[in-house]
Order: sequence, then C-alpha cells, then structure tokens
Amino acid sequence: MMKTLGTALAASALLFGLAAPANASTGTPCSIRDGACLQLSTNQAWLIYQGNASYGPVPVTHGRPGYETPVGTFSVLRKVRDDWSVPYNAPMPYSVYFTSSGIAFHEGSLDTLSHGCVRLSHDAAVTFFDNLFVGEQVQVVP
Repeated sequence: MMKTLGTALAASALLFGLAAPANASTGTPCSIRDGACLQLSTNQAWLIYQGNASYGPVPVTHGRPGYETPVGTFSVLRKVRDDWSVPYNAPMPYSVYFTSSGIAFHEGSLDTLSHGCVRLSHDAAVTFFDNLFVGEQVQVVP
C-alpha cells in the first residue's frame, strides 16, 4: 500500500510540474550533480553545482573529424595553469584534464575545431579552471 501511494504521489508531482526528473541537472542536458556539462551538438558548456547550472552556457569548440571529443562521463584528473601541447605545438592555458588521453577544457580559439580538447574563451577558461576540482565529474553529451 505505501509503495503504491508513494509511486502515485511521485507521478502526480511530475504530472503537475512539481518535481524535476531525479537524473537531470537543472538548466543543462546533463545528469551530474557537480562538475561540468558539455553538449557537443550545441557547442555549449556549463558548470554545475548541487544539480543546478551555476555558470553558462558558454560557447565552446571541440574535436574535429578524426579527433572527436569523446562522449561519456569522466572525472577531472588534473589541472595545469600554463600547459603546452607537445604533439600539436600549442599553448593550453587553464587546462582541466578529464581523460587519460589528454582531453581537457582550456583557453583557445572559438573559430577552429581542436584535436579533441574543449576550447573556451579566456574568461570561461579561467572560471572553469577556478571552479572544477580533481575528482569532480565532466559529462559530455552528443
């Protein structure tokens, strides 16, 4: 009886717009509670804090064909304030790495596609660098 009543109450709350789905971060297409959300199809990213968009959306560029930014949920692995890409001989300021293959959020041109990294404007890169912490999640959706 209690299980049926609880299910009926939850369904009623959703029907009348009183509750959001438990797996959705408010204001983003992602389901994580803390970290960063990236939507490839719209070239947008957000910071998420306690299930709500706390910053964004901001414009981004990401991987070009053959160097696609991977879809999935990852953890922030490390942060480097002034990094340099050896393979591509390019600066990577404010890098926040979230894959073991070297994919990161970092400051860069919003006019060209990357080799898999997520490029942000200077202000957005600084904000992501300052507000993403090792161990937090990064969710990349199509």
